[in-house]
Order: sequence, then C-alpha cells, then structure tokens
Amino acid sequence: MVIHSCRTEFGGVAGPLKQFFWRGKFFHVETAPRSGGYAQDLSAILSRWRGAGARGAAAPLMVFVLLLAPLFFSCAKSESWKPGQPLAKDKVKIGVIQPNELNTASLYDLAHFEGMMLMEAKLELAEDQVVRKFNVYDEDEAAAENAMRDCIAEGCNVIIAPSWGYMNACEKLAAEFPHVIFAHGTGYKYNAVNFTNYFGRVYQARYLSGVAAGMRSATGKIGYVAAMGKDNSEVTAGIDAFALGVERANPAARVYVKVTYNWFDPMGAAEAANALIAAGCDVITSHTNGAAPQIAAQKAGVWAIGFNGDMSMAAPGAVVTSVVINWGVYYEYLVQSIIDGTFTTAPYFGGLAEGMVDITGIDGELAASGTAEAVERERARIIGGFNVFDGALETNEGAIVGVPGGTLSDEEILSNIHWYYRNVVEFK
Repeated sequence: MVIHSCRTEFGGVAGPLKQFFWRGKFFHVETAPRSGGYAQDLSAILSRWRGAGARGAAAPLMVFVLLLAPLFFSCAKSESWKPGQPLAKDKVKIGVIQPNELNTASLYDLAHFEGMMLMEAKLELAEDQVVRKFNVYDEDEAAAENAMRDCIAEGCNVIIAPSWGYMNACEKLAAEFPHVIFAHGTGYKYNAVNFTNYFGRVYQARYLSGVAAGMRSATGKIGYVAAMGKDNSEVTAGIDAFALGVERANPAARVYVKVTYNWFDPMGAAEAANALIAAGCDVITSHTNGAAPQIAAQKAGVWAIGFNGDMSMAAPGAVVTSVVINWGVYYEYLVQSIIDGTFTTAPYFGGLAEGMVDITGIDGELAASGTAEAVERERARIIGGFNVFDGALETNEGAIVGVPGGTLSDEEILSNIHWYYRNVVEFK
C-alpha cells in the first residue's frame, strides 16, 4: 500500500499522526522519516499490521503518512478491467481518494480507512495493490481530478472516491477511462459501464438514534448541527429520518437544525452546538466530520448522539449511542465482484440487514429507561420491511411528500430530499 498526503491548502500539509483509532482503541503511530528508508520502513510496518491485526484480535496499527516528496514506489503490475470479465485478484489495483488528513479528529476518513483495511485483509490483497491519497479537498474539483489521474498513472484500475464533492470528477474521468472502474460514495450519478455510486441506508440508523434522542429529551428540544442545508439531500435525509424517530418516541418534541456550511469545522460545529444548547436543547447530534458538537454537549452537561463512529470515547459522559457505518461491507462486495466478473454499475445501498449501518449499544446509564427495548422494537420493524420514509409525509411547510401505502426509494432519499419533516425547526 502506498500512502500520499496531497493537499497543500490551509497552511500546508498537516503534520504526521500522533495517534490512530482502530477497532475501539487509540494507538500511537509511527511516522515516516522525511528522507530515506520510506519503502523499506513502510513495508515493515504494514507487514506487522497484517500479521498481528488484520485477521482477528485488535492490534496496534502502525501507519505511515508519506508527505509529498520526490520519491517513487515500485508497484504491482496491473491491467485494464474489461466489462463483464473477471479480473485476477493480483491484477486489481485500487486508488482511494480521501478529503482529509488521516487523524483522530476526522472520523469520516477513519471509518473509510478502516473499511478498506478490513476488505484488504479479508481478500488478502498485497500491500502495493492500494494507493491512498489523503487531503484531497473535495470542493476542489481540479485537485480531485488530478489525484485520480495520478492513481491511474500509477496503474490503478479501480478508483474509490468516498466524498460528495468527488462526484463530477468521477463522472468526467469515467468517460475518459472506460477500462477503469469509478466508485463514488454518497453521490447519485452513475453510468452504464464503469461508474457506480454507493452509500449505506444511514437513514435507518438515524431513525433508531432519533428514537433514543426523543426518549432522552426532557425539554422536548433536540439540537442537530448540520454541515449543509436543504440543498444537500444526504444531510437532509438524515435529519428527516432522525426527526421521524424522535416523533415516534416523543410526538411533542422538536428538532432544531443549525447549519454550519462546512463538512469539517470543529470550531464552527462547537459554536453551533452551544447556540442550540443555549436555546434549550438538551440532546445534541450532528452531521459533520468530527465530535465537536458531542464534546460541547458533554461540557454543557446535556446528552448527545454520535455519528460516523463511536463518539462515546470523545464524550463518554454525554453520548447515549452513535450512528456507525461499516464501509468494509461495500468495499468487500465491490472488489469481489470485480474479481468475479459480476461488477455492475447499479447503485449500492446497504442497511441494517446487511450490517452496513447500525447504532452502537445504548448506554444504560445515560439513556432513558426502556430505550434499548424501544430501539430493538423499531429495528425489528425496519428489518421486517418498514422503510422509515413510508406513506404520506408532511413537511414543516405543510406540503405532502409521498402517498399512503407507498415509500420513497433509496435513490429518492439520497438525491431528492430537499425538505424538512414537520417537527423540524430551522434555527438561525
């Protein structure tokens, strides 16, 4: 595996990692020297990871973040992928583009990193079959395109781009490179040949977490720090699913949404959370990258719901439960389908039933009495066929979405929810 740090904006490339979160624990991380010994040291560290931690018990994961340097690595031979034909496992070469530096503040990046590691271990890919590009700012389309081109130049025949802002670059390059597979996470575009999209049915887990939040709130005011507004269906669908869960448990409660317009702004997210708390919200959740809102909740003595990872480690005195996504379920499915020759571009959505999304165990000391049981009842409903966005749904502006007896499709939920549910209040 080759790891690069690519972004130079915002004051340069971030410094090397001090800690790394892996399978529920924090580990210290060895960092690469700035001159000499890169390839040998990288190989030794990844070998130690594969031998000790990749196939069972958690073990200290030693990771290198290689800063930009005039160094080149020998790569495994790869070949073009051909639609409908199997590709030998040792010929698969994957380029992974991620928007932030790999560190413990960016749980979104860590979740994808862990998912990739689990896939690599299960399918027993060689170390040099994965090229990673970190710090590729997803709102800089040119930077995203250049990072993908770099991967292709290094022999990658699969590009994994797990952030919303990479969508257009994937679409463009998929047309230019028809023998390279492009898999885009959280978006909605795809083609008929080599460009697919994927996401978890996060709305299912959001709904369950809303049940827990609704039961916990004493004030009937629940705060939601959102990275983006109603123009972003991914964020808005999560808010609405959460609000539906809140209403199921506490019909009188309201969900107050404050938008930061930034995916990763810990200070702005904390300020938004504090504003919601000052307005009377006694449970805080978020759709941002990082645990700043949950930490703010703990400092203020209120409760929290985590997202993108188990945030009880960041705010153990506040987090009742967290929404988690196991990206490894999809990455294993994707790569195995390429090897088998069964790959299709049909969008992939994995949910509770597939083990791709879930919530962490309910903290019995922080949750309201009966929360775990109520959540399990709702989980059974979802696995039994309840789709969260079922029937005719009323927006907070009085419009009706959906029809009695119907349900919204995954594609509709991901790409076309630009409205808030009736118990959502837009907090300015």
